[in-house]
Amino acid sequence: MFSRLISCFLLISLLSGCAVAEGMDNIMKLEERVCGVKEPFIFWLWSSSAGQPNSKRLVGLNNVKDIAYKTKDGRTLRGYQLIANETKPTQVNNAKGFLLVLQGNAILADQILTDFTRYAQAGYDVYIYDYRGYGRSEGKRRLKAMVSDVKEIINFLSTKSYKKRLVYAMSFGGILLLNGTDAHIKLDKVIIDSTPSRLSNYGCPKDYDPITHLPKECSNYMFITGQRDRVVTTRMAKDMVKKAQQCRATIISDAEFAHPFMDANFSVHQRRMKIIEQFLLE
Repeated sequence: MFSRLISCFLLISLLSGCAVAEGMDNIMKLEERVCGVKEPFIFWLWSSSAGQPNSKRLVGLNNVKDIAYKTKDGRTLRGYQLIANETKPTQVNNAKGFLLVLQGNAILADQILTDFTRYAQAGYDVYIYDYRGYGRSEGKRRLKAMVSDVKEIINFLSTKSYKKRLVYAMSFGGILLLNGTDAHIKLDKVIIDSTPSRLSNYGCPKDYDPITHLPKECSNYMFITGQRDRVVTTRMAKDMVKKAQQCRATIISDAEFAHPFMDANFSVHQRRMKIIEQFLLE
């Protein structure tokens, strides 16, 4: 009897050890560098610029829900959901659709959530997550892993009973979206705001160049560039914008726009957000 117990204990220990080892192996594969030795340092700089999460920024917002998503490699991504005004937190979801916001690489979810209350008022659930390793989200900040995270989140939201699927992706968020959107997932409206055409100029594989992932037909896309943008200049975005025109995307190139959430004054920012809102909600 005692020998059987010992054998069972050893077997359970072995299986548990294999499961842990397999889990760690999955994490290491997903969080490996793909853009050279500088990748961890660059992401550290960007995440440092984003600062620290601060829930006080959400004071006064109605229908805000603290949310979490567990990735396939076991990392927890945290963010916020603005619940559509027609739906109460305790009720069955009857929102018109969802809006997924993919922010730039120096922005946290709580810093911009208030700018999207209009969509909740219009009947849409709004989702914003901190990227892996940013803010309240777990994991190492790696391009390959973050592309996988965005793909998972879009697939997850698409399994829900939403009639419309909207995405606003700015700067780095556009890179993640174009790399992470599965062909079988139908997005109704997509805005790519101030995203560069390529990453291969910075040591990343050409497979991660956003321009290579544009759909053949993109009439449901809008591309925005700002002529005052010093982060992603019009020159950095022009090749993708040209290709987007060929697949029938709507193109906005504005003389007053800078990088998203970096416009010179609030009136320009408001005008930008109004253009975005009209395209997504029309």
